[in-house]
Amino acid sequence: MKSEGVSNTGIEAHIQKKAYELGFEKCGIVPLDQLAGYGEMMGERVKNLPESAAFYRRQQRLADPSTEFPWAKSVIVAAVPYGNYHVPDEVKGRIGKSYLFDIRIDENAREFQNNRKMEAFLEELGIRAETNRKFGVVGLRWAAQIAGLGVIRRNNFLYTESGSWVHLEGWLIDIKAEKKERTEVRKCPEGCKKCIEACPTGSLSQPYTMSPTACISFLTTFGGRDIPSLFQASKDFGSCIYGCDLCQDVCPMNRGTWNEKDEFPGMDDLAFSLLPENIILMEEAFYQTKVQPKFFYLQPDELWKWKVDTLCYMRNNYREEYRPLVTAACTDVHEKVREMAALICEELLLVR
Repeated sequence: MKSEGVSNTGIEAHIQKKAYELGFEKCGIVPLDQLAGYGEMMGERVKNLPESAAFYRRQQRLADPSTEFPWAKSVIVAAVPYGNYHVPDEVKGRIGKSYLFDIRIDENAREFQNNRKMEAFLEELGIRAETNRKFGVVGLRWAAQIAGLGVIRRNNFLYTESGSWVHLEGWLIDIKAEKKERTEVRKCPEGCKKCIEACPTGSLSQPYTMSPTACISFLTTFGGRDIPSLFQASKDFGSCIYGCDLCQDVCPMNRGTWNEKDEFPGMDDLAFSLLPENIILMEEAFYQTKVQPKFFYLQPDELWKWKVDTLCYMRNNYREEYRPLVTAACTDVHEKVREMAALICEELLLVR
């Protein structure tokens, strides 16, 4: 099928139907010119929170994907729920659920396999398509809302009928097409501030905005390379080791949307290794082959970051059995681990 000028031929409905067959809950298609408001939104956030300027500067490619992909005319955006997976006790409340059940690069996940099937389907139709599975090709939440998949709530997450527990996938395509979804998702309850009140660091300080560099998820994953310098502030990290779900967990619109009927491939086998005491004792080889490929926001040489985050957890949730692990970390090979451990020993009066 020739891709140029295919709009108004029913191809949009054909693509949407295939997405449903592959397990996507929602799928819409929007022309790129309808996404212009994303750049304006980022500009407004920088105006309100100047400290976020560097963060949003790195996101500018998402505001105008035609700069990198001049042939692109529309974007397919689809949502697949992950709130059906069992969360092992070893990681519950410590590691963000979207990271535990990240289907972007896990080839064993059926969602990953179905994403590839969607790409093959588009190729069969003669449609040129491009995606960035890790970091997106457009502002996915923004595009999903424009496409009618759901609504962005005050905590900045997109909600479908499955709540906020959905992964979003986007494909730039070389045809001008439009197919909007219909959603029955209700608006946020009037006056509700539960998500804002639950944010320990004040990152979520007002509805529909946030300071990314103060977010626990940012600081415990791809940001926060110097947590010892934030030692006092890191008390607010609570039980979070990698990621944070607090603003989603307290949301009334998420009530009843998580059910644990399915097992995620390999999660039960990996969960024991992600206990705090086992992270502190983890060897580089195990991290590089078993952990880092799944939690890709940290690099193969950044096991030290996991250990710093875990020391922060041990300090915030101190038990006497953590004492030898914290004191031993004072002689770790990495400077930041040693620095964090030393600060904890000084604060808790632990003998090294």
